[in-house]
Order: sequence, then C-alpha cells, then structure tokens
Amino acid sequence: MILDNRLFFPATQRNKDSIEAVLSRIIKKNGSILEIGSGSGEHGVFFQKRFPKIIWQTSDRELVNRKSISSWINYEDLNKKMPQPIVIDVEKIPWEISPKLVNALQGIVSINMIHVAQWKSTISLFREAGKLLNKEKFLFLYGPFKVGNKHTSQSNYFFDQSLKTQNHLWGIRNLEEVSYEGKKNGFFQEDVISMPANNFSIIYRKVY
Repeated sequence: MILDNRLFFPATQRNKDSIEAVLSRIIKKNGSILEIGSGSGEHGVFFQKRFPKIIWQTSDRELVNRKSISSWINYEDLNKKMPQPIVIDVEKIPWEISPKLVNALQGIVSINMIHVAQWKSTISLFREAGKLLNKEKFLFLYGPFKVGNKHTSQSNYFFDQSLKTQNHLWGIRNLEEVSYEGKKNGFFQEDVISMPANNFSIIYRKVY
C-alpha cells in the first residue's frame, strides 16, 4: 500500500493555468526544468503533464513537502516520466545536482518562494542559477513584488505585514533589488508580466 501524503495548496489551483501560459512562451520542447521550492508538488505534476516532452525536476528542503511531491507523482501516474524530488536548501550552496541534470537544464523556476524566505535565499538563488545556467537559459520567478519600493495593491501591503509577523526576515521583495541581484550574476530582466491577484511573472535571461 502506497501512503497518500499529498498536500493541497489552494493558491496553486488558482494560479497554475496563468503561470503555464507564461511558461509556454519560453520552455523549449526538450531538456529539463529545475523547480526550486516545489512545496506540495501540485505545480510540478501539472507542468510535467502540460509539457510532456521535458523533464520537470522538483526540489524542496522539507521532507513533508518531498513526501507530498512523491505522492502527487504517483497519484498522477507519472512515475515512469517524472523523477522523484531532490533535496535542495536554496541557501546551502553549492546545490547537490547531478551532472546529467545540469547538462539538460534549459531553465530554473521558483514560484512563491522568495517572499517566504530571508533575503539571502534570493542572493543564493541567483548565485547558483548563474553558475548552472548557460547563455540564453532562463530563470523564472513568480509571486508578489514591490515596484519602486511600493506595494502594487493594498492587499499586498497587508500580506507583507502578515509575513513579517510570522518571520521578520520574510516579506515582499522590491523588484529592482531582485533584478539587481540577477544582474550581478549574469542575468538581464527580459520581461515583467502582470498576473492575477496582484502577482508578477519575472523572466530573467542569462547574458553569458
């Protein structure tokens, strides 16, 4: 008997289609995608099914989340196609990733992660992505951002306050500061796409 350890994150069901619409513009037909901070795994299995010719590699530092991802892979009958989640704590660098995955990488995706982590997670994310991705490969971020150091909605302001009450090192990041970290690690901000519920999709492209 296989235990059902699936977690259910309501936000995933609300945003997966709109995120897929953006990813479909930049994902090529072959190779691999590394997802950082995969959470429940709901995004991972959804995108693996939507992009069947690629390999979607999930990762998470939390065991409970990795168990959920494995259960979702089993539930969606993707065991023959989709690899099991790997352990990546974004701040512990270098990430332990197989050479096979590195060679196949066409991009890295991180959804709703950097605002529920301390700032050094964003720094580590760009540093490692900069090492792993070659010229013209992409790093995709999704979530709420401040623009010009200002919240884009009142609801985001209240969300930011609630994050800080949970952990004073968390919070909605300023887009310009995030993109500056990208620039320091060889990325340019290719596109900023407004998404539902006051979120953004940010596409960074490796320059060299």
